[in-house]
This record gives sequence, structure tokens and C-alpha cells, in this order.
Amino acid sequence: MTYWIWLAVISLAFALFERVLPARRDQPVLRPQLGNDLFYLAFNGHFWAVLTGGVIAPLAMHTRDHLAAASLLPETALLDGRHVVIQFAVYLVASDFLQWCVHNLLHRVPFLWQFHKVHHSVHQMDWAANFRFHWVELVVYRSLLYVPIALVLGGDAGPLFAVAVFATAWGHFNHANVNVDIGPLARIFNSPRMHLWHHDASTEGGPAKNFGIVFSAWDWIFRTAYWPRERPPERIGYAGDAEMPRDVVRQVVFPLARRAAASTGE
Repeated sequence: MTYWIWLAVISLAFALFERVLPARRDQPVLRPQLGNDLFYLAFNGHFWAVLTGGVIAPLAMHTRDHLAAASLLPETALLDGRHVVIQFAVYLVASDFLQWCVHNLLHRVPFLWQFHKVHHSVHQMDWAANFRFHWVELVVYRSLLYVPIALVLGGDAGPLFAVAVFATAWGHFNHANVNVDIGPLARIFNSPRMHLWHHDASTEGGPAKNFGIVFSAWDWIFRTAYWPRERPPERIGYAGDAEMPRDVVRQVVFPLARRAAASTGE
């Protein structure tokens, strides 16, 4: 199946899961901004994902081939010829750590934070919020993921695609309005309860926390984890999120407009 079909199946499954076991029962199904997030789901999850993946991944592979031909890299990468299970496991851990690093940058680099604000402007969390992000983010993620993976790891497209599907499902899980406690596994894997604190609008626990996508272990290891398990955040969003426009077009333009205004001193 193509990625778009997988995305549709995963989205439908979590939409149903939220109705069966909701964490916030008073949260409406047709919440504000849901239409925006469904647009982001379709655009980022299908059109833009296919376009960027179809450009960056082959470019990274061609770059590796040329570097190998020039004896700057070994002809055989680390995962070439390995069993698909080993490839999947290595891809999952390596790509998730790289995503944790990129996610850190999105919060700590002011220029990138302007784009990431779109994702953090959601006020009611559910599965659809997973793909609520500016298209520039996907370019940053893909560039900083595919290039190291292609240059160092190599391997086959199949396991890498399986990791992308798995990470999408886990991202939906993290954002979903579901009442699930994964117990001691929370020290390894991310979860809706922990990720909700990443979207905390306050600076409690620091303004940047819980960057993990699939694995929460990175946050525990690097001391960026913050999770008062006895309660949820008082408000979801970010400080000053009233600045974010409510319609999709102006949300997409927002970071670019802020950058232009900053460069002209307005």
C-alpha cells in the first residue's frame, strides 16, 4: 500500500479509538480548527510528503553513490545486505534520534520556532493535530533525516518505509485524545499523557520539554523530560498564541510574514 493509504487507515483507526476510549470526554469531535488540521493532513501527509520524499531521498542516494565512487565513502553501507528486521530496528532508533534532535532545533532556533508555532497553536489535542505543521518543517526533517541515513546506513527502501508508517501511527497515538496508560514502558516510549505536556502553554518544567516522537528515552537520557503524571497541563498551546491566525492560508504565511517584518524592522 502507498503511504497515503496507510495514513488514511491509521487516521480512521484513531478517530474510532478516540470515540471508544476518550481521555477528555468533554472535548467535541468537531473541535475548532479541525478543518484546518484535516487540510494539513492531506497536504503534508500526501502531496508534500510525496514531493519532498521523491526529491530528497533520491538526491541523498545519488550523493552517496558519487562519494563512494570518489572513495570518500565505502561502497557498502552499514545496513546493505542486512536482514530486514535488523534494518527496521536500526532505522527506527536512528531516525527517531535524528527527529528528536531536529525537534529540539525547532524549539530552540528562533527562525525555526516561527514555523513550529503552527503546530503548537492547536488548543484541543487529538490525532489530527499530528499533521498540523508548516510545510517548511517537512523539508527540514527530510533533509536532516534522509541524508545521514543514506550516507551512513544505506539499506533498502522497504524497511525505511515501514519505519515511516510506524512513526506516523505512533505520532497519531501521541496526539490522540485517548485514555491509555503504558505503565513502565513510558520510560522508553512516548505516550499521549507525556506528549500533552510538550504542548503545555506555560513554562512549567521549562519552555522546551518532551521532544520524543516514538521514544521518550531520549528525553529521560538528555534531561528534557517533564511529566507530572497526576495531572494534565492547564492549557494547550504556546505563550502568546493569540497571534496565530485562524485560517489555513494566513497560518501558512504567518512565519514568512514574521520573518519579513523582522528583517525590515517593523
